[in-house]
Amino acid sequence: MRVVALSLIAGLGLAGCDPAELVDSALKRTAHSVVFPVVNIDLPAEPARLATKCILDAASQEELQLLARDVGVEAGTATKATIRDIAVRPAAQSCYAANGVPPVVGG
Repeated sequence: MRVVALSLIAGLGLAGCDPAELVDSALKRTAHSVVFPVVNIDLPAEPARLATKCILDAASQEELQLLARDVGVEAGTATKATIRDIAVRPAAQSCYAANGVPPVVGG
């Protein structure tokens, strides 16, 4: 009886999820696995995690897809350039300031 009740509760919880939101979340998680190692070269783990979130929040859907394509491989020059382009945007810089992350200088 408990298993049935738990299954029903879980099913109702998933039924309320927006499929597009699930896809966006999965895309951001995948892009995070590409961006974080690049950012973590210059920042310690916690600031790098916060900076990565800021970068992903400032990225367009197309940029997230572009970044996610590099999952499982070391980021190349083009991927690093994309990350840097996003990192210097005002939206990302504002996010850094709000989270105590040092700003990225230059373009």
